[in-house]
Amino acid sequence: MRVIGLTGNIAAGKSTVAAGLAAAGLPVIDADTLAREVVAPGTSALAAIVARWGPTILAADGTLDRAALRRRILADPADRTALEAITHPAIAARRAARTAELAATGAPVVICDIPLLFEAQLEDTVDEIVLVDAPVAVRRARLIHDRGLAPSEADALIAAQMPAERKRAHADVVIDNAGSRADLDAAIAMLVRRLLDPSATRP
Repeated sequence: MRVIGLTGNIAAGKSTVAAGLAAAGLPVIDADTLAREVVAPGTSALAAIVARWGPTILAADGTLDRAALRRRILADPADRTALEAITHPAIAARRAARTAELAATGAPVVICDIPLLFEAQLEDTVDEIVLVDAPVAVRRARLIHDRGLAPSEADALIAAQMPAERKRAHADVVIDNAGSRADLDAAIAMLVRRLLDPSATRP
């Protein structure tokens, strides 16, 4: 089974590409879903987070207040490193387990949606890397206008990730998502054909 790492900086459109691949019938292991699972109430990761940052990091229902935690780690790189040390091993273990389950079913390919694939140095855990990219100005506008973030928070989120230019040099396939939705849908369809037939043309 070929393991495809799907990545892209924030607001580049990676999640839209992942949804398109899933709609085409390809199995997708979503990193955000795994990240939510490993910090669910009762998990050791959530207990470690509360031990580090205190109970104020929890919402009223006992779940993790992800927005509050995001603001905390954006303000202090040491906090971000501490959070990654807690969550990344747990997420990696779940991803490996899901990949093994799919391999056992005979699936020819699996898509691993990994936003921080390069930052976490996970290049060697996948067979091929697909990068979804868009110019910084486009991504910033999406964060502000589509997600309702303050400009300062959008800038902090963009700055916290490795520049896309460095990622493009190491990706096997790059999907540029600065155009229309129709353009992106066409690129997704081409990617599906390539993944099911590696001899097909790259997008």
